[in-house]
Amino acid sequence: MAEIKKPRAFAKVQRPRLYEQLMQQILAFVEEERLGPGDHLPAERELADQLGVSRATLAQALVALEVLGVIDVKHGTGAVLVYRPTVATVLRELHEHKNRLPDIVEARSTLEVKLASLAAERRTDDDLKRINHALEVMAQEIAAGDRGEKGDELFHEAITGAAKSSVLQKLMAFIAEMVLETRLESLGQPGRPERSLESHRKITEAIAAGDPQAAAEAMQEHIELVSDVALLKDTQ
Repeated sequence: MAEIKKPRAFAKVQRPRLYEQLMQQILAFVEEERLGPGDHLPAERELADQLGVSRATLAQALVALEVLGVIDVKHGTGAVLVYRPTVATVLRELHEHKNRLPDIVEARSTLEVKLASLAAERRTDDDLKRINHALEVMAQEIAAGDRGEKGDELFHEAITGAAKSSVLQKLMAFIAEMVLETRLESLGQPGRPERSLESHRKITEAIAAGDPQAAAEAMQEHIELVSDVALLKDTQ
């Protein structure tokens, strides 16, 4: 009696997210136009119109390309090509980046919540001045239309310094480049810079008041906020 073969099991085909499709189209444009390092992409409004998407949706694709080091986005000058990769290379790096994002967020939550608590206990007047200076820098950047990346970086560096923990400081330095990925990712979300700044202010108030628990809770809320990024969502 002939053996009855079981039907082959097929894996479900994953539909590319919209920002992945946009990335592919942008890279195809770069290839067709033979753009090289230093060349500018069309303005965001023009790109969005040509692709038939909102600027907010386009921003997700541009942020992903920026995180991967393909482009550099600066306020006032637009997106500049850093290097011209293949589509396959970018998609592979995108998926690797997406897979490590949860680990980066977990590390930040573990380290920075403790750092905020220690900063509330150990901060000096000079530490508070550095923290408030970082808030001012971020506010000025946002008012100028930027995302507030430099101010955000200065703020977290100031918190780390105020904690007075050499070991935790070394651990933060070790993951600094990975934290930069989540910083670009988070601040690229519509309305996120303003919300992040308010979150920073809440952390600062707790540290200034010398309240370790409130500082830790405020930092945990902040990490949860910045971990809400498009690349970790299942929806398009």
